[in-house]
Amino acid sequence: MTGGHLDGLAAEERAARVAKVDALRDAGRDPYPVRFDRDSTTAALNSAYGGLESGAETGTTVRLAGRILLLRRQGRLVFATLRDGTGSIQLFVSKAVIGDDGFAEFVDLDLGDWVGVEGTVMKTRKGELSVAVRKCALLAKSLRTLPDKWHGLADVDTRYRQRYVDLISNDEARRVFEIRFTAISAIRSYLFERGFLEVETPMLHPIPGGAAALPFVTHHNALDLDLYLRIAPELYLKRLIVAGLEKVFEIGRVFRNEGISTRHNPEFTMLELYEAFVDYTEMMTLTEELIACAARAAIGTTEVRWDGHDLDLVPPFRRRALIDLVRDHAGVDVHPSQPLGELRAKCDRLGVPYKNEWGPGKLVLEIYEKTTEQAIVQPTFVLDYPREVSPLAREHRDDPLLTERFELIVGGREIANAFSELNDPADQRRRFDAQAELAAMGDVEAHGVDEDYLRALEYGLPPCGGMGMGMDRLAMLIAGVGSIREVLLFPQLRPERPGPQGHERELST
Repeated sequence: MTGGHLDGLAAEERAARVAKVDALRDAGRDPYPVRFDRDSTTAALNSAYGGLESGAETGTTVRLAGRILLLRRQGRLVFATLRDGTGSIQLFVSKAVIGDDGFAEFVDLDLGDWVGVEGTVMKTRKGELSVAVRKCALLAKSLRTLPDKWHGLADVDTRYRQRYVDLISNDEARRVFEIRFTAISAIRSYLFERGFLEVETPMLHPIPGGAAALPFVTHHNALDLDLYLRIAPELYLKRLIVAGLEKVFEIGRVFRNEGISTRHNPEFTMLELYEAFVDYTEMMTLTEELIACAARAAIGTTEVRWDGHDLDLVPPFRRRALIDLVRDHAGVDVHPSQPLGELRAKCDRLGVPYKNEWGPGKLVLEIYEKTTEQAIVQPTFVLDYPREVSPLAREHRDDPLLTERFELIVGGREIANAFSELNDPADQRRRFDAQAELAAMGDVEAHGVDEDYLRALEYGLPPCGGMGMGMDRLAMLIAGVGSIREVLLFPQLRPERPGPQGHERELST
């Protein structure tokens, strides 16, 4: 086994720990045993015995396992902190109880070692709930020094790259991920309670679709076929609505071959759901209720602070038309019915760059995104996007150049996107053909023409609403963190740069 880059002191410490492993093996002991049978957790003990009086001894024997995070010796006593997956508790180790050999072995432990202990529950005279250890077994030797408990990993890149260390030493990181996964669990429960069925759809697509994004491409050798990592599960989920599954959702990874930033990672987690016989107004209600439910479950309130703003996620959220917001924030009237020259002139006046092949609808969207979106702080449903940029959304019932689509914007960032779904196969084919023309002109994010999806529509897609929500951005919002990397256990990073290599002796076998 070889490690990563170590400085001199860290390399010396690792060498000393490797020597301990070798000594254990020479003595016929396994420093990495196969199992340990525990019968309790630190959380269970803190819950059951937290009310003990100081100095009380219960006589109750328990078996715990966890990582040693603190060791403090006071003569014939050792105090240690043991952390498992539920919390932490103090270990009280007396030489008189554990014996000379057991005491020597415990003192020889290092911070980071995994141990299993057996002992009795007690509370010290100073009021610290503890386990008085009678037996201790090393379960896994830690060969590397943990970061300082008060400062953790100082380098942000190292925190993301070595998340396994970050989570050991960083209480804030653990808090953020507890929020993330509690929120996602609450969303699942909410949808289950309302009759939604959780499904799984393919991640390898023959035709990329469901969103405007550049896909990753891979090759299937047996079929000799290029396939694409999915950019969205939308078209497969709507096939299931065609099949008669009236409420479906999927929470899973999607992949987009785009830049990396505080808001973007090439793979991220998306919730997509579809419900028959409703439109985008019901999707607004469902979206705001899901977010409020997730926040209450994860942090106990709908009030959050994000990017310097105090936000309240309690429904109902504000609802405003996109073109009205542009008028308010940019001071111009825009609509896809306006001539190209007029819209280009407005772009020039506002400093909004554009491409010659863009039509009126795309220009309207660019004006909104460059001048207005960032100014929307409180939760707002931005309604009725141009038809040109919404190839899967139903034409607006009152304006054929717009669609029944909304994006939820919070703190200047998109959290969710939803439609009254387009279910007319003839109209969908025209939209796909228009996207194909854009692709021919060099738009790498344009939709392909999915003939099988069109065939599915011809069997009949009932009226339905659909919504997609980024779970990573939702977690950022509820946890109040500014970078998507803070809510991804293992974010995508550039390859680790070479650095000075400390001497690391191989473990003997």
